[in-house]
Amino acid sequence: MDFSIERAAVVGAGVMGAALAAHLANAGIPTLLLDIVPPDGSGVEGDRNSSAYRNAFASTGLKKASKSKPASFYTDAGARLVSIGNLEDDLEKLRDVDWVLEAVIEKLDIKKSLFEKITPFLKDTAIVTTNTSGLSVTEMAQAMPDAFKPRFLGTHFFNPPRYLRLLELVPHAGTDPEVLAAVTQFGSEYLGKGVVVANDTPDFIANRIGCYWLMAVIRAMLEGGYTIEEVDALTGPVVGRPKSASFRTADLVGVDVFVHASYTVYDRASGDEERDLFKPPDVVERMVKEGRLGGKTGGGFYKKVKKSGKTEILTLDLDSFEYRERQRPKFKSLDLAKTVDDLAARTRQLIKGKDRASQFVWRVISEMLVYSANRLGEVSDNIVSIDRAMKWGYGWEIGPFETWDAIGVEYIVERLDKEGREVPEIARKVSESNEKTFYSRDESYRQHYFTIGGAREEMGVLPAHIDLERIKATGGLVKKNASASLVDIGDGALCLEFHSKMNAIGPDIISMIHAAVRETQRNYTALVIGNQGQNFSVGANLMLLMLEARDMNWEEIDLMVRAFQKASMALKYSKRPVVAAPFGMTLAGGCEVCLGAGHIYAAAETYIGQVELGVGLIPAAGGCKELLVRNLEGMPAIEGSDPFPYARGAFETIGMAKVATSAYEAKKLKILRQSDGITMNPDRLLYNAKAMALGLADSGYRPPAPTISLTVSGQSGMAAIQTQLYNMCEAGWISTYDKYLGGELARVLCGGEVPTGTRVNEQYILDLEREVFLRLCGQRKTLERMQHMLKKGKPLRN
Repeated sequence: MDFSIERAAVVGAGVMGAALAAHLANAGIPTLLLDIVPPDGSGVEGDRNSSAYRNAFASTGLKKASKSKPASFYTDAGARLVSIGNLEDDLEKLRDVDWVLEAVIEKLDIKKSLFEKITPFLKDTAIVTTNTSGLSVTEMAQAMPDAFKPRFLGTHFFNPPRYLRLLELVPHAGTDPEVLAAVTQFGSEYLGKGVVVANDTPDFIANRIGCYWLMAVIRAMLEGGYTIEEVDALTGPVVGRPKSASFRTADLVGVDVFVHASYTVYDRASGDEERDLFKPPDVVERMVKEGRLGGKTGGGFYKKVKKSGKTEILTLDLDSFEYRERQRPKFKSLDLAKTVDDLAARTRQLIKGKDRASQFVWRVISEMLVYSANRLGEVSDNIVSIDRAMKWGYGWEIGPFETWDAIGVEYIVERLDKEGREVPEIARKVSESNEKTFYSRDESYRQHYFTIGGAREEMGVLPAHIDLERIKATGGLVKKNASASLVDIGDGALCLEFHSKMNAIGPDIISMIHAAVRETQRNYTALVIGNQGQNFSVGANLMLLMLEARDMNWEEIDLMVRAFQKASMALKYSKRPVVAAPFGMTLAGGCEVCLGAGHIYAAAETYIGQVELGVGLIPAAGGCKELLVRNLEGMPAIEGSDPFPYARGAFETIGMAKVATSAYEAKKLKILRQSDGITMNPDRLLYNAKAMALGLADSGYRPPAPTISLTVSGQSGMAAIQTQLYNMCEAGWISTYDKYLGGELARVLCGGEVPTGTRVNEQYILDLEREVFLRLCGQRKTLERMQHMLKKGKPLRN
């Protein structure tokens, strides 16, 4: 049967329901958002018979989603795909939809009654799912008519659904496998989700283990007398967790949400050996009772306050229950661990220490590892789904079973034995196996995992996924230096991969760009620029530049800039098509590489922009020139057309250090062209970029003709921008140095002191970029900005 999804409906317009409707619209799916008619006493005003009144709840939900921060929609236009209605007047509209997502309050009786109400209006191919974080899907299925049971399952989206990748699918015993496959494919391909199938157990996979982790952390903190700051320092990036660590994460999600999820396990998982841990301690119960729920109530474990015009973060003192100034944790083992880049080595070093920090980390990690291993066969039947759920849902760098391997299964088992603690049966089996790891690779670098039955099974490959690590390990590496590699990704395509720290661009990467263009033109059909790190590139190597500027090595800086400019031009005018595949943070020099490539296939969640003014510089590797070119492409081809509005567009994007909040917004900023591609699923990014590059090659690709005639606004454009900068400075919106930097940027984008309408070539603008960049490197305040960024990680407004 055809279960294609062309139209959808979301029932329930609360925070989650409205955000789900927004994300369906992001995927181009027309979506109906329904909620109840406001009852008496709801506070809604107006004519009770009007559509405005009757649709008020759905309308409010859509408005909140449109204004939410972070944004639920990629662009404002996305909201047009969402229509609203109510559950009394608009049930007939459900006959047109292919997928109904129920997202009402987490109460079983309410969900059951809703299904009884809507199912008579659904077509016989419609899929129905309940969005629940832990209620029994099997119990809900019992309330469905027999005809709908095969097309019913649970979908647990994580909030906010645009940003958190995990989608847990929870079928019941009667779910049609074809329906499960259809939702899996749609969730992955169109919604960009990392999909795992979970068993119908309390809290499913991620929340079961995630809640256990937080509750174990709280227990260890209370019993060991640790502070909130100490715990967050020990349970953040140092052990592969997000920067928000434990308690900032709880504040972001909502303390009440964690408490609800914990009670779901406590109330329903009677056979869980750690059931009592899921009953929140008194201190957490008190927080909920007093409304200290996190950011949404103004304070939770932390609280933001204004002092002397500045925002300060205070910490909840669990003894006095008052907020106090934050205290910096002091652990020698933690400081030493932070100097180790590799997560596995860092964690091993930290847990083997002797101080209180090491004792805490060993306790909570070992408890989590034992608990996760004991859940195998309950929450999921394979370790891969558990690991992926924790990485995609909670932002863990590696999952529980990957952590077993990283620390060493034999070491953990031996230490647990010495401490007289339980060793999960599967962990002991792994420690006694030949590989002694949960994951292993064979001679052809195919990955296998240890199954619940004690065998090894080959991991399935994610659809449309290119695995650079495997390709390099099996003979695909063409060339490599310390910061970049050339990888043969098949079918005549070459990939330029960055792998420096944070993928910062330095001399090695610039050298490899030139090598990539030469190698592609000799032996390949097309070139893709991409990698599989955390971000595409955070920009140029700022530390190297600052050291050269501090030592006044102007010739070295000039050579660096010239080399980067030549690399960008080599990409643009390559005889073979070049496609950049940005994702995540793609800033400054990383953005310039993409602009130079000329063709882009971006992940939807690409945060791209030229932020150099924040460190007192301007883009100088063709970034100013290319954004000017893209803006001038919109100018009418009529003699005498004024170029200033287009130069001003480029100035505002660079001068305000605008960073696109999505690839779709990058098109509005002219960083991406309308012809550039976008994928919702980052796992498919390299595959799609390769397909675009090969498609260009197959269509008889020819490099663009050299841009020999750019119309610039010259002196009048510079004067107009200078006037605006003066007014902003006088009003206190920008500093005097911001005004100076803006003037220097205007000089480049307007073409310098030439008459309006003067035609110049690309090299002219590149020379202006380099001239201004070198001048700014010699400014004391620029050095101060660079130093502050390297030290504090945020711009200095001096």
